[in-house]
Amino acid sequence: MTQEQDPPPATGAWREGDPPGRRRFVTGVQPLETGRELPFTLAYETWGTLNPGATNAILVEHALTGDSHAVGPAEEGHVSPGWWDGLIGPGKAIDTDAFFVVVPNVLGGCQGSTGPSSAHPDGKPWGGRFPAVTVRDQVAAEVVLADALGIGRWAAVLGGSMGGMRALEWAVGEPERVAALLVLASTAQASADQIAWAAPQLHAIRSDPGWHGGDYHDVPGGGPHAGLGVARRIAHATYRSEAELAQRFGRRHQDGEDPLRGGRFAVESYLDHHAGKLSRRFDAGSYVVLTESMNTHDVGRGRGGVANALGRITARTVAAGVDSDRLYPLYQSQAIADGVARAEFAVIGSPYGHDSFLIETEQIARLVKPLLA
Repeated sequence: MTQEQDPPPATGAWREGDPPGRRRFVTGVQPLETGRELPFTLAYETWGTLNPGATNAILVEHALTGDSHAVGPAEEGHVSPGWWDGLIGPGKAIDTDAFFVVVPNVLGGCQGSTGPSSAHPDGKPWGGRFPAVTVRDQVAAEVVLADALGIGRWAAVLGGSMGGMRALEWAVGEPERVAALLVLASTAQASADQIAWAAPQLHAIRSDPGWHGGDYHDVPGGGPHAGLGVARRIAHATYRSEAELAQRFGRRHQDGEDPLRGGRFAVESYLDHHAGKLSRRFDAGSYVVLTESMNTHDVGRGRGGVANALGRITARTVAAGVDSDRLYPLYQSQAIADGVARAEFAVIGSPYGHDSFLIETEQIARLVKPLLA
């Protein structure tokens, strides 16, 4: 059997005892917005060298199923290649000869940071006991990381999608610690439409018989793989544009298959492929926790509303949207730019929909370079 034909593991998470790869770790205890306290570990990776004054540090925030491995090949400890390889490195837009780049795995994630697949203090996986965490909680944990690294102020904080939510929360919640801000294909608060798209994904995972209330991590042959796969199929369809899917696949059948006889259309095979890949590198519990953190994202909560919150930002700001994004439409990026003093609004022209923030590196480089100058 090939790897894709083999049954997936109960979780695709990195777990303690696995090869660490390039990860480093910081620990702390995080008071959560719900009133609970969470002892945590954050995994992170760095590139470049921090200068003596600690003035050249850049924080890069990953999206929902990303992790700390933004640069480099798939290698021991890292099952996927770097997701922003085209932007970060010597001589690139985020030049590691000049800047010290820090990429943490988000709190609640599954690639080294504390999440549902991690060990609870009792030694068993957190599983269904893992508490709800908000984007604000996630950023507060990253403040602990910044303090541990001796970084009082980021030269820039950059992020797309869920990463854009955390980048924006940094600039609102810690304005004196963010000099420049790039928010890509994101929003100041989750919309009803975004929450609606998330709802069937969450139901698919929780309805899977392998979910076991979130306590599947040590069940032999367990795991809600079917539910996670359905969630990924729904999400991935919203990440790409109708025009791109029409151009790439149209109504073609998958090679050797006939939909009239139980076969698949080519676009179905494409979604099946992405569903299978995710089940081998991600954790369903983290998918649930992080999706719910995105649903509750609202920079205006407890701050007098979104307008008041955005008014706290002092960073040089670029808010950019994608013209074909049907999940995070352009007006949401425009609203961020309109709410931040002297912010720039930019449009990324692309047929690739929401995923363009991962694909259109040349256009993003043209936004990053002047922001970092």
